[in-house]
Amino acid sequence: MKIVIIGGGPCGLGAAWRTEEIRRQGNTSVDWTVVEQSLDAGGLARTVVDDKGFLWDMGGHVIFSHYAYFSRLLDYLLPNSTDWNNKIREAWVWMRGTFIPYPLQQNLHRLPKQEIIACIDGLLENERRRQTFSKPVTFADWMDQSFGRGLCDVFMRPYNFKVWAYTADKMNVEWMGERVATVNVSRVVQNVILAQDEVGWGPNNTFRFPMKGGTGAIWTRLAQVLPQEKFQFSKKVTKIDVVKKIITYSDGSSESYDAIVSTMPMDCLCQVVEGTTKIPRHDLLEKAKQFRYSSSHILGFGLDGQPPEHLATKCWMYFPEDDCPFYRATLFSNYSPYHVPKPGEQWSLMCEVAESPDKPVDIDNIIAITEQGLRNAKLINDDTKILSRFHIRLEYGYPTPFFGRDQLCGPLFEEFEAHNIYSRGRFGSWKYEVSNQDHSMMLGVEAIDRIVFGTEELTLKYPDVVNAKRDNVGREPSLPPNQNR
Repeated sequence: MKIVIIGGGPCGLGAAWRTEEIRRQGNTSVDWTVVEQSLDAGGLARTVVDDKGFLWDMGGHVIFSHYAYFSRLLDYLLPNSTDWNNKIREAWVWMRGTFIPYPLQQNLHRLPKQEIIACIDGLLENERRRQTFSKPVTFADWMDQSFGRGLCDVFMRPYNFKVWAYTADKMNVEWMGERVATVNVSRVVQNVILAQDEVGWGPNNTFRFPMKGGTGAIWTRLAQVLPQEKFQFSKKVTKIDVVKKIITYSDGSSESYDAIVSTMPMDCLCQVVEGTTKIPRHDLLEKAKQFRYSSSHILGFGLDGQPPEHLATKCWMYFPEDDCPFYRATLFSNYSPYHVPKPGEQWSLMCEVAESPDKPVDIDNIIAITEQGLRNAKLINDDTKILSRFHIRLEYGYPTPFFGRDQLCGPLFEEFEAHNIYSRGRFGSWKYEVSNQDHSMMLGVEAIDRIVFGTEELTLKYPDVVNAKRDNVGREPSLPPNQNR
């Protein structure tokens, strides 16, 4: 069985690792190759070094695991205690001229009094009306029923538009799971009366991060321990003939396959597949136009000196207001001192700006606009010496969980899988709810198990079940006997 894996990001590398693991266990009839259009592996989890020596991840990634398999593999790839920096998360919201601990709804006492009243009024009104609520249909419905008018006006609507670049009424409710902190009204009121902070909510309140090389160090290392002859870089898929089972590439070459694990965006896959029967090609092309996603602008600022005292221990910060274009800023040098060329003498801030047809971005001036936003949010001032300015636009940043997503994707999954094409990964599955690095890698692992052994794919089918797990459960990978690096 020849399996062609399209894409060398976490999902594709997970598929490659699992196939090689099966081969090590004696099933050498299964073979694989990875085809990647970029020059190297990593995908959206890669790390870039700019021309001044500062490191930048392609997004505010942190390492958090729902799977023993994933955690054990990380320990194999980076086995030394000095390979990791263990962090206690400090997440904050900057608004109304102050920092508020995340999640905002548990720390309302830091808002202006009139907004506190509006937020609590909205929560109490919801409690009075709860029995009359119908099942939420859109994310907007869910927000209104969960947070009330006050909190939605103050934070939820403006922040989520900055993040998603689409209004909440265009999004579904299936994606959320544990990703959005809900409200305990009694605790909200108690925290306001006592003027006390509540911190630490969420699945990633502690995390670890590679000491050197950024997030990309994980995936670079995984690619290195796999057979190098099985990787084909700088190759872009232009056609998949499902009748002849042949993939054609932009350089004119082609190869046959028995099964495909595709991590390319699902709308792109629809454009290159030919020969399907239940969904003809013209219908695939029409369906490709219905997908919604946001592009990401990653902006990095390498800075002289050390962060000011009010930022010294922060990890990342959220920004709902219009005085800055970014929805999140990461104090990236806090993840590791080696993310700057001169540790102890420099620091760095990484910002993320979302773009979509509904939320255009002034690309020509985005660096200057972001820099002014950093000043508006008191992250830097006029005396801060900026040593490096970095900007990259990622066309595919985040898959939008748009309203009607599952109804669109379900028949496509069935059609592709009928032809032994398994669309997986952040954009291959188009499920934001399972698009972290651990999810993405395990989507690849589980796809291979399904192809070879016919087992069920838990991550794809049961996101809520998977997200309720922690990394002390599940099977472990079969590691090579020699773990020396």
